Amino acid sequence: MNVKIQDLFDLSHTAAAAYLKQFEYPWQALEGISKLILSLGSTLSQEEYDQPQPQVWVHRTAIVAPTAYLGAPCIIGANTEVRHGAFIRGSALVGEGCVVGNSVELKNVILFDGVQVPHYNYVGDSILGYKSHMGAGSITSNVKSDKTMVVIKGDELLETGRKKVGAMLGDFVEVGCNSVLNPGTILGRHTSVYPTSCVRGVIPAGSIYKDKDHITTRQDSFIQ
Repeated sequence: MNVKIQDLFDLSHTAAAAYLKQFEYPWQALEGISKLILSLGSTLSQEEYDQPQPQVWVHRTAIVAPTAYLGAPCIIGANTEVRHGAFIRGSALVGEGCVVGNSVELKNVILFDGVQVPHYNYVGDSILGYKSHMGAGSITSNVKSDKTMVVIKGDELLETGRKKVGAMLGDFVEVGCNSVLNPGTILGRHTSVYPTSCVRGVIPAGSIYKDKDHITTRQDSFIQ
């Protein structure tokens, strides 16, 4: 079951690389995202980053719409676009060259470089790998309806010890429009999810997910 940090992410594409290397599994990193951002923020160059309010750092090449809300703590990386009506609640480390679109809500997340969450997405307690993309209306569900601890379900069951775990998207993942990623969903690198899907558990790298009974392996070439 390839759900370790090294299985999912190329750490050369995030400012959180040194932090993530401390952990075996990505959900273990969720607890300390706020502290990570505060630590990183204190080291950022004042020539490269504006600080529009305390504990909020925005690279001078980033474009932030006047109607976007940036809650502390957060870092917005170089050449990233935060569009009208985006709601960053806080504890959001947004990498370089990302798109955070209209009516998108982020909370306690790490977005690697090149991530796109461009339209009506909710991403909470999640980590999105390099150049992953969530189609319009797709969301991460981060709390079970019975409020019990989230368990990662694959070939074996892995206890997270957390009530709030969203989704972990490996590098180059594509999530179709209006899909729901249930608590503790893990999508391996280069996996594609059909629109309007309801996904739970661990989906292997290089998969095409249509529904729980129809998961196929991509026939086009991809990098493991």
